[in-house]
Amino acid sequence: MGSERRRVLAVVVAAMLVACRSEPQGTYRGPDQCVPPSGEGADVPAAPASQDERMAWWREARFGMFIHWGLYAIPAGKWGEHTGYGEWIRDSARIPLAEYERFLPQFDPVNFDADAWARTAAGAGMKYLVITSKHHDGFALYDSRWSEWDMGSTKSKRDLLGELKAACDRHGVRFATYHSIMDWQHPDYLPRRPWETRSSEGADFARFRAYLRGQVTELVERYQPAVMWFDGEWESTWTHEQGVELFELCRSLDPWMLVNNRVDVHRGGMAGFSSSREAVGDFGTPEQEIPPTGMPGVDWETCMTMNDHWGFNAADANWKSSRDCIRMLVDVASKGGNYLLNVGPRADGTFPPEAVERLAAIGAWMRKHAGAIHGTSASPFGSLPWGRVTMRRDGDDTLLYLHVFERPQSGELVLPGIGNEPLSAGFLSGPRLALHAERRGSELVLALPPTLPDSDCSVVTLRIVGAPVVYRAPRIAAESDEFVSRLTVDLAELPEGLDLRFTLDGSEPLLRSSSWSGALELLSSVTLRVRGFHKGEPVTPIVERAFRRVEPHAASETGATRPGLRQQVFAGDWDKVPDFSVLTERESAVLPQLGPPPREERIGTRTSGWIEVPADEYYIFALASDDGSKLWIDGALVVDNDGLHGTLEKRGGIALARGRHALRLDWINKSGGAELDLRLAPLGQPPAPLTPDQLSHTP
Repeated sequence: MGSERRRVLAVVVAAMLVACRSEPQGTYRGPDQCVPPSGEGADVPAAPASQDERMAWWREARFGMFIHWGLYAIPAGKWGEHTGYGEWIRDSARIPLAEYERFLPQFDPVNFDADAWARTAAGAGMKYLVITSKHHDGFALYDSRWSEWDMGSTKSKRDLLGELKAACDRHGVRFATYHSIMDWQHPDYLPRRPWETRSSEGADFARFRAYLRGQVTELVERYQPAVMWFDGEWESTWTHEQGVELFELCRSLDPWMLVNNRVDVHRGGMAGFSSSREAVGDFGTPEQEIPPTGMPGVDWETCMTMNDHWGFNAADANWKSSRDCIRMLVDVASKGGNYLLNVGPRADGTFPPEAVERLAAIGAWMRKHAGAIHGTSASPFGSLPWGRVTMRRDGDDTLLYLHVFERPQSGELVLPGIGNEPLSAGFLSGPRLALHAERRGSELVLALPPTLPDSDCSVVTLRIVGAPVVYRAPRIAAESDEFVSRLTVDLAELPEGLDLRFTLDGSEPLLRSSSWSGALELLSSVTLRVRGFHKGEPVTPIVERAFRRVEPHAASETGATRPGLRQQVFAGDWDKVPDFSVLTERESAVLPQLGPPPREERIGTRTSGWIEVPADEYYIFALASDDGSKLWIDGALVVDNDGLHGTLEKRGGIALARGRHALRLDWINKSGGAELDLRLAPLGQPPAPLTPDQLSHTP
């Protein structure tokens, strides 16, 4: 649309806001309150009894389809001479808005068949489907009452989401929507793209938030998505408080609906997990990667493309093989996560044949092996050279699903350190062949036939007695390797059914060594070594950690000081914390205490002064930041949290004598969310925020 049409749209949106505020009931009541309308869709279901109840279907599913579809499918990745674009083409190719809007009348998906899409997802073994209701270009893939930049303004005018929702219901696939917070088309969205010449004069981000809340409300009311999958939250205009507000809106509209962690600024980058204490969202969202050890204790979902693009790119031939996709699904499930595999449909509404081929192959594998994926939990083992393991309880027994990627040269599957007795073993699909399992010390060994039934991934079902008991070495847990007066040391990740023996002089733990019965309090330097025994035999490796009693850093003679810390502000575009001492500050001020950093992009700060501690002790500093940060105490680097990342906390410690010590804290923010938080505590206590009476600076 041209500038006049955009002006009219802004006026219309403003008028709608005023009108809704004047009505006793309506879908939208200004930027601060969204409520369901009366009549159809007004009934809000009762909240689930627990988060476990809310998450139950999602944890059972393990596998879903992601769909990125919109106007960007029309150029199919090509602009000018370049063919490497995708759903970001408007920004990547720097297409002016008026030029990009020419795609709107061209979008006519004449071959879209909702049943074919839902049938394909179900046939691949996928239990839910997430489609882009709106991507960053702002185009709504449905007829929105809040916009003309939507499906209702196309030649087709079809209710694509409604058709797909109904088809998903028919085929047993849960329907879900992806909705971008970022919006390159809306006149009130800020910031503009850096290359864009479109003026931001008169733009009102609060009015955009009203628009966003309005669209989210109508999506939930109209299509009842099982998941609201947000994205585009990283620009500086979106804040944690706004994320919480949007999250709570979703909860109020449908207490059962899941909301991903990208509703908030604290998602933790592409790794998909944040250390922020404030973060909201039902599950983490690692993108294009599978966490090496999963995310224990956290619900998470890896989203991944089949080739190199989310949206359709006709020139992208770098397709993952069917085998790769199957093994990635297995890998994710073995680590307790979900796998959201993407399809970028063509502009006419059909899936690329390469995607159809791969989904069919995955489906063929899933029809034989779905029981080893759906409803399973993470492997009780660490890394295994021959494949992965998923598991489920079956009455008093446990079924271990051994996913064999490569047949070992020995012809044997070795399960290290397992204490359970085997009951039976055989292939989940393939020859009706009982496999022999025998115990060799702390290992179970299964003999395989010369040929495996599935070249991509064969699955052996092993039934064992009781819950899995795996003889893993415990982890020695302590806040520090150094201490001043005393230190508590404990063991974490304790394996069940083991007799743990330890020594403190560095010698080998034997059966006659001291038995571990609980936490130790150390008063002197020691070397702790621990080993697990079962039925009198050593079954775990020895774990070891040295602890040292140290003298604290002497306090400084500071002379006259004043309350507060000095903060210098610098402008720049950094990927790592620079040496601010050689740069020219933009401004400086004295802060009464360490507070939130400036909410700007391409900025850095140096905060310096003195911190006072009340006693000779070893102190732990917890430094959380988005992006990078570094903390020095008395010139020693105590915490290095450098680099570009979402909110991430790292800890470090130092022995300090009672009195004042020099503090220097450097921080950068390249783009997106901004957070900086420093907490302190002596060993054995939870870190607490610094108080003004602890801080001072030299005038």
